[in-house]
Amino acid sequence: MPHVAARGRGRRTMNEINMVPFIDVMLVLLIIFMVDLPSVGKASKQPDQVVQVIVAKDETLQLKSGDKTLPMNLKDIAPAVLRAQSGQVAGSVAVVISADRSVKYETVVKVMDTLQRAGVQRVGLSVQLAP
Repeated sequence: MPHVAARGRGRRTMNEINMVPFIDVMLVLLIIFMVDLPSVGKASKQPDQVVQVIVAKDETLQLKSGDKTLPMNLKDIAPAVLRAQSGQVAGSVAVVISADRSVKYETVVKVMDTLQRAGVQRVGLSVQLAP
């Protein structure tokens, strides 16, 4: 309800915004967002072994497991990764996809999709920061 001020002969309304409800709403929103902040989680345990799928500039694939590096094609990559993971505790072997900067994103997604459809667990992307 607007305030009424008596000035001179008549009554005039004062056009002011009441800031108290606005401040209350902003404080409530601030508290909600502080409580619900998303957090970046860290893996509880580092993988014992890493299998690396390398996508070269010419979009050829290589599988690096331990000291061995083998050339692969897309249809053979998933069975080879599953063989590398076999006999290990579930989740102890991580799969990392490394790609050259000039490789199309679509190629990397195809590799990741192929691995995930085959049931490969813990598939991640390698990120290398430019110097």
